This record gives sequence, structure tokens and C-alpha cells, in this order.
Amino acid sequence: MSFITSHNLKKAYDVIVVGSGAGGGQTAYALTMEGMQVLVLEAGRAFDTASEVAMFQLPSQAPLRGVSTPDKQYGFHDCSINSGWEIPGEPYTNAGKEPANQFRWWRQRMMGGRTNHWGRIALRNGPYDFKPHTRFGAGFDWPIGYEDIAPYYDKVEMLIGVFGTNEGLENSPDSSPGVLLAAPKLRVGELYAQRHGAKAGASVKSIHRAVLTQPQDADTVPIKLHPGNAKAQRILAEHMRMRSPCFWATDCHRGCSIRANYDSQTVHLLPALATGNLDVLPNAMAREVTLNNEGRATGITFIDKTSGKEAHATGRVVVLAAGSQESVRLLLNSKSNLFPNGLANSSGKVGRYITDSVSSSLGAHIPAFEGMPIHNEDGAGGPHAYVPWTMHQQNRKGEFGFPGGYHLEFTSGRQMPSLTTLSGIDTFAGRGEIVFGHQLKEDARRFYGCSLGFGAQGTMLPNDDTFSELDPETRDQWGIPVLRFHWKWSEFELNQVRHQQQHIRELLEAMGGRVKSAVETDVFKSMKPGGSIIHEVGGAIMGAKAATSVTNEWSQTWDVKNLFLADGAPFASTADKNPTLTIMALAWRMADRLMDEMKKGNI
Repeated sequence: MSFITSHNLKKAYDVIVVGSGAGGGQTAYALTMEGMQVLVLEAGRAFDTASEVAMFQLPSQAPLRGVSTPDKQYGFHDCSINSGWEIPGEPYTNAGKEPANQFRWWRQRMMGGRTNHWGRIALRNGPYDFKPHTRFGAGFDWPIGYEDIAPYYDKVEMLIGVFGTNEGLENSPDSSPGVLLAAPKLRVGELYAQRHGAKAGASVKSIHRAVLTQPQDADTVPIKLHPGNAKAQRILAEHMRMRSPCFWATDCHRGCSIRANYDSQTVHLLPALATGNLDVLPNAMAREVTLNNEGRATGITFIDKTSGKEAHATGRVVVLAAGSQESVRLLLNSKSNLFPNGLANSSGKVGRYITDSVSSSLGAHIPAFEGMPIHNEDGAGGPHAYVPWTMHQQNRKGEFGFPGGYHLEFTSGRQMPSLTTLSGIDTFAGRGEIVFGHQLKEDARRFYGCSLGFGAQGTMLPNDDTFSELDPETRDQWGIPVLRFHWKWSEFELNQVRHQQQHIRELLEAMGGRVKSAVETDVFKSMKPGGSIIHEVGGAIMGAKAATSVTNEWSQTWDVKNLFLADGAPFASTADKNPTLTIMALAWRMADRLMDEMKKGNI
């Protein structure tokens, strides 16, 4: 089994997975390693992380000075292809007209999905994050607790390779002993913030990221992950040994030809293909989940994008992992006499309760960094440290006007200079005009690397005014109805952003920083638009009752017993952590349950 075309489909598969990203890849890996025959449908084209990334190029080698293009919306050197906020022929709409009510939807049309672009910050949800209603009287409690998913966090971290330290934080759980890889050294800016952060009530800790700082333990980890399965152990060990540790040279967003950072193809799909149990079909735009007369899913009808023709894949079980809102769109478009309002939607909750990370940022010039000796701080292509949320006592008392919290991520360091490196140097130097020649060189040496900033990512609980539905008029280039988004920030999020801005400013000033912008009184000018952090989840939330949710605690739809979800759609809320690690942990947990139910004949 291998990469195939629509002409090579088998008559039937055990499981069809829609999507090849974090959730889809993890599902395919877990199932194929245990002998299931799996088909993965991917809407984008195949992509080779070993040969198609511009990992080692200088900024000066980028065409058009590396600016964004319709195909490269984060710039030439970002490894995303055929992806973005706006994709030709694939529109979406917003019901609201005001800027604050706009939702931005990033789609990743390529093999491996968003794991190619993911910043690979791998923080665990904590016990409080699963029970916001019990704790804060707002949102919904998840039907699971931290103890239910903790073993799968360990498994995922050992599989993908996550560096970090255990810090004993109240709601940012430690990994089990021996699971995490060694954390890299902190950069100058991170160390400086660690020294001065206490003045502003900030504690700087090593972050957890899915990047190899050392070779994985291919001798013992496969045995722990696949006990009693010699074939799976052998395959995983071989692929772990194909990965090299990071050598701290380039931005992870460029992709990684040495496989040091995690992406779904490297960690999930290649080992799954090696089992002989996986077929992967690129350029397959899923249109509808098909049902039989008994209301069981029978497969996926899709558009073969290479020919424009419709085709169908048949499977005993269907798993949707296309990304939370793409999975919602599939459910809403899968209408029938049994489900006139969309598949698995007897509760009317499909599309409801979308959430995203609540975010704002602020930066400053740090005079203490001026004239720093030249050195390389590329590091792991992203932050080595972060500021976790620790003000839980104030949350309990309701002092802030928002539930949950937020963490802060760094933007600092003396990474490879870009073509805009000199921007702002005239301001740092206090000059009224840009200088040239020798003085410009002196200013560049003095001020390069003197900027430091923090970006916040925080909790969002669901509200009734934030949801997606099918647009009654607009269709994509294949005639499939598109999504229309409704978005509204609640006072919780607005209060949180106000707190973010004040706290970041205090932290930067505690470091002696000169903050680059004045205090903004309009909170909407400070906060990032909905969807822009690319952390949107929900739309098919899990719950304890069929009447108020779409899936049960196993991400199995209440209405269709052989239909599961393995992306962010079942999330009942957004924590102050990045969601991808939790998506993978839930997907592995779901896959184990699915296999158990299939073996028992319940599915």
C-alpha cells in the first residue's frame, strides 16, 4: 500500500481518514500499526519534506524579496504550499460586517496539513482546562478529565519527540519521568527576561516544543509504545533512527529536511506506510459522508482534483480529521432524509461553539542589548522559553473579569538577518533621518537584536454568537457549499486582552525596555482577529449528553456509531495552550477505542 490515485482504490477499507495532519496522521499511524487497512484522503497535493523545503537558503535568495504570494502567504521561505487565508476557488464568508466580527480561516492544502506550518509548541492542557464550568461557572465541562488523557500525552510526546522541563506548575502538567528530551539553552533575551520577570510577576520557564534536541531512544521507546507488537516496534525504531537532532540553524517554519522537527509525514505517515496497511490519496476534496439505510457511514464521496471527477471510497468506519471547520463543513453538507440538517446533527450543535486562542502582542527596544557581541541565536527556530499562566488564585476570586488565563511567547534573538533587518534602526538611534555608509553599519551592529516582544495566547470559552453554517448562496469551484462564519468576542476575551497588554507592558518595562507603541484604549485594535492564530477548534463538541453535544467522550458521534472525529472539532473550549498536542492525544485515545469496539463487533 502506498500513495495512490483514485483509480487504485481498494474495494473497501477498514477505516477511511479524511485529512493527513496532526489528528489524521496520528489516527492512521495508530490504526495501521495494529493491522487495520486504512485510506487517508488529503485535499492537497503530495509534499516531500526532504527535498521541497528552502531550509538552507539565505533571505537574499528568495524571489520577489521573499514577499507573500497567493501560494506562499507567509512568504517564500515558509514551507506551506497551496495554503492560506484566501485560496483561489475555495471561498468562505462572514455574516458580520464589522471588523471585530470577522473570522479568518487558514486552510492548509498539502500533505501533512498544518503540521508543516505549526510552531510545534507542545503544552498539555491542565485539569482546570477540562472543567471550566465547574471552576468558573462559564462554558462547558468536557466529559473527560486530565487523568483520562494524561497517558496519551506521554505516548504522543515519546513518539514525536518533545523537549522541555518539568516545572511542577499548577495547571501546566509535567510529563512522566523520562518522556521529555533535554531542553536547549535559553537565548540572551530569554535569560534576561527570566532575571527581571519577577518584578512584573512573570515566571520564565523552558517551553515544550516538538523538536529533537538529541537522538530519540529507538531501543526502548518503540517497546513502550507498542508492547507485544514486534513489527510495529521494528518499523518505529527504523524511522526514529532516520531523524537527526536539530543543529540550531534555520527556522522550523521552512520545513526540516533532516526530520528534526515533528510533522505528520515524518512521524506518522511514513511509518504507517511502511506497515503495508496504508493507502494515501492526495488531491481528494471530500464532499460528503455517505450513509446506508440503517444510518451507518459507508464512505466518502470526493472530488478528484486532478480530473475534476467525482469518486467514492468505501470503508467500515469513517474518521474526519480535515481540520475542525472543514470537518464541520463535511457534516453540514452530508444531508439526507435521516439527517436533513446535516450529518450527526440531531442536537443542532454542528457548527456551534467555535473558539480560538485570544491573542495580542507588544514589543520593545531593550537598551541593555545594544552593542552585543555577534553570535548566532537561531536555536530551534522558535521560542526556547515562555511565561506560563500562574495567577490561578486571582482567577478563583474573579479578580480579572475573565476565566482561565494566557501564556506569553517570546520573539527575541539574533537570528539570521532578513531583508528588513534595518527597519526601525533610525528610531532606535534617535535620529530624525536614515543615515548611510559607515554610520549605518555602526548603527546596524549596535542595534541589531535589541528588540524583544511577547505574544499572548489565552483561554476562550464558547458563546452562542460564535458559530459556522453553510452559506445559502456561495459555493466553491467544485459546487460544494461553503461555510459562513459568525464571530463575536465576549467581555471575557476583551477583558483578557486588556490584561495581556498591561501585563506585557509591565514585563517589558521591568526589563528596561522602551515600548514601541502608546497604550491603546481601543481593545479591538490590540487583539488579533478570530481565527488569525490558526487555533480554531470546536463546531462538533464532545459532551456527556447527546442533546447538547455532537460526540461522546471518545470523539464518536452520538448519531452515527461508526463516524468519529480526530481534529479540533470535538474541543469544548480553548485552553491557554496550543491545541495540537491535545489533538494528537485525543486522536490516539479515540483510535484505541475504535479498534477495541471493532474487535468486539460493536462497529
